[in-house]
This record gives sequence, C-alpha cells and structure tokens, in this order.
Amino acid sequence: MAALTARYGRPEPALEYGSPYQLAVAVVLSAQTTDKQVNSVTPRLFERYPDFTALAAARISELEKIIKRVGFFRTKAKNIRELARLVTNLHKGVLPSDREALMKLPGVGRKSANVILAMGFGVPAFAVDTHVLRVSNRIGYARTDSPDVVESCLTAVIPSEDWIAGHLLFITHGRETCKARGPLCTRCPVSALCDFAGNIP
Repeated sequence: MAALTARYGRPEPALEYGSPYQLAVAVVLSAQTTDKQVNSVTPRLFERYPDFTALAAARISELEKIIKRVGFFRTKAKNIRELARLVTNLHKGVLPSDREALMKLPGVGRKSANVILAMGFGVPAFAVDTHVLRVSNRIGYARTDSPDVVESCLTAVIPSEDWIAGHLLFITHGRETCKARGPLCTRCPVSALCDFAGNIP
C-alpha cells in the first residue's frame, strides 16, 4: 500500500457524480463498459432526471435515447428506472447505506454495493472489480478468480481505514501499470514484492 501511495498519491474515482443518487445510477451504468462512456451520458441524464423520484417516472424510450452510448443500454435503462422506483417507494427516496439493502436493488451486486458504500457514504468497503482481482492475484494477496474470496483476503490483511483508498490505488495500478495485456513490470513500484513480475504473458 505504501509503495502504491508513493507512486499514485490518492487517486480520485473515475466516475463523475455529485450525490449518492448520481453515484448509484452511474455505478449501475458502468457494468461492462468504461467510466468514460458513463461520464459522457450522465450529465444529460441527471439534468433531465435530478433525483430518484424523477427517474422512477421516466419513460424507458427516453432513458434508452440518453444512455445509448453505454453498453447494454436497454437492460440498464430498465434497471435504473426500477432501482429509482424501489428507492422511492421503499426508502422514501433516500438511497440506503446498508449493503444488504443495496444488493436488493436492480443492477447492484456486491461489488457495486461496496463502491456505493465507500464512495457515497464513506463506509469502509473494498470493492473488487477486474483490476483489483488481477492486481491482487499477481502481487500475491490472493490466488483465486472469486471476487468475494479476494475481498476477504484483502480485508483480512489491510486495515479497514485503508480499504477505500486501497480500492482506488489497486484500480489505478491496474490501469496504468499492471495492465491485463503487456503489464509494465519494469516500471512497477511493487515488482520486488511480486512473484509474477516479468513472467506474465
């Protein structure tokens, strides 16, 4: 963690949002697509639908038109409207800050719930996406393809006060250095601690 912090500082989330509402919607839209694509559609989406109540009343055709540049936009349009409807009806328009409640919302799995908890509410959580999964296995924190097991491995050895920052550091390291293809091992700040440095195809 110290070596990654020395290299990358304190990275900011790539998704652009200004409230838990905006974060939740952006996180659902971000599945299997890039944060850049999500950021390209959310300003218009949030201007048109500023809260859960407004989004719950949206027409699917209008949502699809706005988020069309995002992958799987038809499914995601249905998910974000249903998410908004449930938050409006079950939680009085306020996004819950409880993992189990979040995971009952459409399009929100454990990883997404952890992102929302950490970035939206400051609750210690370590979300495991593809970057975190890859970096954790390469460095040696874990030896598994299961995100849940990787999360358990990371949270067992990293202090809870570092989980939010650690999640962002692992993502940044995965994007900039420990890439899926052609990892830059000679430039890696933790290569001395990595059993796979220089040996990854």
